[in-house]
Amino acid sequence: MGDLFFSCVMGTAAGILGTGLGGLIGFVLNNPSRRFLSALLNFSAGLMVAVVCFDLLPEAFEIGGFDVSIVGVCLGVVMILACDEAITAWKSYYKGDQRSPMGQYVKTGILLGIGIALHNFPEGLAIGSGFTAMKSYGIGLSLVIAFHDVPEGIAMAAPMRIGGMARWKVFLSAVMAGIPTGIGALVGYLLGEISPYFISLCLGFAGGAMLYITCSELIPKSNDLYRGRISGMSLIMGVIAGIVVSSML
Repeated sequence: MGDLFFSCVMGTAAGILGTGLGGLIGFVLNNPSRRFLSALLNFSAGLMVAVVCFDLLPEAFEIGGFDVSIVGVCLGVVMILACDEAITAWKSYYKGDQRSPMGQYVKTGILLGIGIALHNFPEGLAIGSGFTAMKSYGIGLSLVIAFHDVPEGIAMAAPMRIGGMARWKVFLSAVMAGIPTGIGALVGYLLGEISPYFISLCLGFAGGAMLYITCSELIPKSNDLYRGRISGMSLIMGVIAGIVVSSML
């Protein structure tokens, strides 16, 4: 029971500290220029693309194969589409007007938070199953995942703060997105050897969700703010930063 509790604590801490540290960017942003906001959104988008393409999906292919992973990707896209429609229909989710430009940025952050939370669950599965194999391996994996979650917290916090959401709400949202890591750690420890197909499906699901959000929300909104060269360079720098992070996992 002690090891089970410890794995849950480590999994929860990894998710909360990782996305929470990224969410602290909400306390930094204060009346920035449109060019800076565009660059930040594109940098966040580049991070997400790199994490999905160089980390999530390759891992999903390796664990459960191509077919299962692609099914997960498609399901993730469909799920986020459904969430998008549900949030849009909820007319009072942000000061009563979800179609205002600022409200749209908040919606983007919420959708990205959902995708990150979905991604964090299979990461928690990995932590929990790692603890069943060797305690030191579980601890090391928790630290790596916490570091890995920081850019995801940044990507989530940026559009929320740009949309005018209060700083403490941005930070709290980022923290909440990390909670599924702890839930996944509990499930992973209890099940021990989880079906590789299930993990692959979960990873593909999260990858599809984040790809949809990045391509249909983050990048278009960045271009709406500013279309200069700095935006494109920020996207490239985000991809490079994401590759560096992925290579350290």
